[in-house]
Amino acid sequence: MRATVVGAGSTYTPELVDGLLRHGVPLTELVLHDIDRFRLSVLEGFVTRMVAAAASSTPGGRPELRVTATTSLREAVTGARLVFSQFRVGGQAARHGDEELGRRWGIVGQETTGVGGFAKGLRTIPAALEVQRAVATYAAKDAWLVNFTNPAGMVTEALLAHGTGDPPRVVGLCNFP
Repeated sequence: MRATVVGAGSTYTPELVDGLLRHGVPLTELVLHDIDRFRLSVLEGFVTRMVAAAASSTPGGRPELRVTATTSLREAVTGARLVFSQFRVGGQAARHGDEELGRRWGIVGQETTGVGGFAKGLRTIPAALEVQRAVATYAAKDAWLVNFTNPAGMVTEALLAHGTGDPPRVVGLCNFP
């Protein structure tokens, strides 16, 4: 099965890949996508080493898992059955601005709640809908979009309410319950 990670330049990518490997998700190809070529190349090398280590430590071996990387969203999602979304529009600079916004006015504000979460949501939802359109257009017909992109609840709700598909094949997850 082909799976894609959109926003693979994230420091969360190794944790996601570790979970996929440890739980034996039957992958044949893992496509890493990011718009930042440098971060993508760093994570591609790291993930490739993780996959090789997992293959060598599995009794009886493990089916070959190919790791590829691309900056093209269309190329990344084409044929994928699972697409994990974990991108940050504006990078860490935008996160810093979101979190300072609330502090400046003495109110709650970080990237998932309050004024900071709202600002991040306004910036992120259009990009998340674009990812979902690409999945609906180019991925396998039975593909699922697994949203980790924060603010996860707001983004997932937007994908379900305004996204592509009938119904949209989206599930939202967070690594903190």
